[in-house]
Amino acid sequence: MNIYAAASLFAVLILLYIIISEVFTLLFRLIGLPEEKARFQVVSLLTGSGFTTRESEMIISTRRRRRLARVTMLFGYVFNISVVSAFINVFMSLKITQVGQYVLGLLIPVGMVALLIIILRIPAVRSFGSALVLKAVGNITHTETANSVMIIDHIGKGCIAQVHVREVPKALSGKKLFESRIKEEHNILIMLVEDKHGRVEPPHKDTVFNVGEKLTVFGDYQNICRVFEAKEHFE
Repeated sequence: MNIYAAASLFAVLILLYIIISEVFTLLFRLIGLPEEKARFQVVSLLTGSGFTTRESEMIISTRRRRRLARVTMLFGYVFNISVVSAFINVFMSLKITQVGQYVLGLLIPVGMVALLIIILRIPAVRSFGSALVLKAVGNITHTETANSVMIIDHIGKGCIAQVHVREVPKALSGKKLFESRIKEEHNILIMLVEDKHGRVEPPHKDTVFNVGEKLTVFGDYQNICRVFEAKEHFE
């Protein structure tokens, strides 16, 4: 194998790694993690770096995430071993004169990979890709007609989450906040209410939940999903 083939293989492996990272990031987003947190944790899991933060609590908060984390780690381990083995075999077969003669050949595939990375970093391209993903996921899971919940952060055993109310649950329909007894019975704190026009304000005892609102809440994740009849979603 000559240096051009080795460089091409290197470029293909980088592209595969980017694709794999994006796929696992998407899977974690589908089960409720914000994009930036999902992306960081996926890179940590795939590379086996063992770098953990308080955000890792979000990974172990549900069974589905723990299972996906195990799959990600195993996949990353196998992929890394395969890459290392391939490169050892490639470069052991190269002669020193070949490396010196064709070193410029590395610039073409590496340059193509760099260009692709730059393109993917463009906000307009990322927004377009996210819009396509959101549409596809909405068609598959029908989340456009169901209440959704997205975790923003974990604090202790609870989490801060945003609930998108597309249909007011029967238990909360027409009730004022103090009548719903969400805090007393379910230990869920309503922190902010954003109406469908984008106006944000703190709730009061006479607040009534309406379709189209986004609620920022704090509490146990399972309780939040149950009380608001919400499914995991991503933004």
